[in-house]
Amino acid sequence: MTASGSEVKGKCLCGAVKFEAHVKSQDIGACHCEMCRRWSSGPFLCVECAEPPQIEGVEDLSVYQSSDWGERCFCSKCGSTLFWRTRDGSHFMASAGALENSEGLRMTHEIFVDEKPDYYDFANETKKMTGAEVFAAFSSGADNN
Repeated sequence: MTASGSEVKGKCLCGAVKFEAHVKSQDIGACHCEMCRRWSSGPFLCVECAEPPQIEGVEDLSVYQSSDWGERCFCSKCGSTLFWRTRDGSHFMASAGALENSEGLRMTHEIFVDEKPDYYDFANETKKMTGAEVFAAFSSGADNN
């Protein structure tokens, strides 16, 4: 991975679902909301896709509608967390753990910090947003990455 707009490849643990995506940047975000923590057993670490990813093995991709506006995508065979996306498909976040190469990635931001439990913290300095700030930014169409 080299610069903004880079192509990344990823896959689930068993390899049934593979994907290629163009990412907006090498910035990794962490979501601390309760749903992400239940889904991934910790914060959801992800990279923002510039467009919907190309998926191989889509027949093994399961989708769970977790809210009126969001969906969580995972492998139906091994259960690997792969994507969070808006229901209209306009916004995709790929799981950082599913990426084949993490070279050059850096954690830069955290969201839903008001829901983060006290038992973990990240050492590096990041931009932090509460849930209310995230919803306000989405409503205004602002770019927060």
